[in-house]
Amino acid sequence: MAALKALVVDDASFVRDLVKRTIRQRFPVIELAEAQNGRRAQNLLTQTRFDLVLCDWEMPEMSGLELLQWMRSQPHYQKTPFVMITSRGDKSHVIEAVQEGVSEYLGKPFSPEGLSKKIIKVMGPVLRETMARDGKGAPAGAEAFRESANLLTRNAAPPADSGSGAAPLSRSPERAGGKVAIAAIRFADSTLKCVIKDISLTEVRVIAKRDQDFPGILDQAVVDMEVAEGRVARLNGYVHLLQAVDKRQDTDFVSVVVRFVDEDPEKLADLSHFIARFRG
Repeated sequence: MAALKALVVDDASFVRDLVKRTIRQRFPVIELAEAQNGRRAQNLLTQTRFDLVLCDWEMPEMSGLELLQWMRSQPHYQKTPFVMITSRGDKSHVIEAVQEGVSEYLGKPFSPEGLSKKIIKVMGPVLRETMARDGKGAPAGAEAFRESANLLTRNAAPPADSGSGAAPLSRSPERAGGKVAIAAIRFADSTLKCVIKDISLTEVRVIAKRDQDFPGILDQAVVDMEVAEGRVARLNGYVHLLQAVDKRQDTDFVSVVVRFVDEDPEKLADLSHFIARFRG
């Protein structure tokens, strides 16, 4: 029987499923519940006592930061481990989360190993002792227990396992005069430089040179798009299709389709604005 309880909060069901699958495979002593936004998570937190919260930042109704602020105002949740899992990796947001009492910060897209290390880091001896008591042995990556804690604001860049060190899509999507939208799509272990060929509210199709590291089908992805001067929208998704551009085996280009999973109205509005500029 599970001895610890964790709450997974994200407006994208695809991301929630990834988190839950990793925890079930590596930490069987943790019982899981889920919520699609901060408001629903708040309701669950008032009904059940949780030992760990893994939460997205940008969500409708109540953001991850607002949920964190509320939790730290509650006496029984002031020290509960809270891991912010988000595509927002710039230093100002990391500092803001630290100031509000976040325990750790993990950028999207993330690997199972990266998520596991964060969980081990914030749960500490409680998780190790519970695993041992339950006869499951030490959790995967137990060497992380011996690592000294690192302040989230020590480096200006996001953590190495956050996957958010890639350059964002910063070119204007205007296509007049033969210009095209240049994209950099982030994956857990690589960044794909490509050109946007088509985009809708549900997916984006890009073309990339074959000489790069390509993701696998269903791998997580984050597409950064400049929707206004100095403002970037970060859209979460997964790889839906990989296909050669032509029938030749030695083709130089590969087509990649990324399906979006965000349900945040603000992100959808930003995406709509980008589409209008792209097709204008």
